[in-house]
Amino acid sequence: MANSGTVHLTEQNFDEALSRESGLVMVDFWAEWCGPCKAIAPVLEDLAQESAGRVTLAKVNVDENPGLAARYGIRSIPTILFVKQGKVADQVIGAVPRAKLKAKLDALA
Repeated sequence: MANSGTVHLTEQNFDEALSRESGLVMVDFWAEWCGPCKAIAPVLEDLAQESAGRVTLAKVNVDENPGLAARYGIRSIPTILFVKQGKVADQVIGAVPRAKLKAKLDALA
């Protein structure tokens, strides 16, 4: 089931969308062909839902938005950036365990 709270970001709407968010945003850099990206996606959606509005999940397809991947130095996917008040507060590279993601969220959100 897709989470309607997930924001799909593009090079056109990225800055504006992030500036609108007051809480923590998990920005998931992913691609259609990436197995680990597909594995971690439901975990990210669950964590965002469980946060009761404190955390927003945003997704960036690196194939469609190479400029954003370049801007943030994304070399491997999935990479999840934790953005707070428009700035990158932390990041996770790879399909890490749920507990590690949750710990980062608890520390930041």
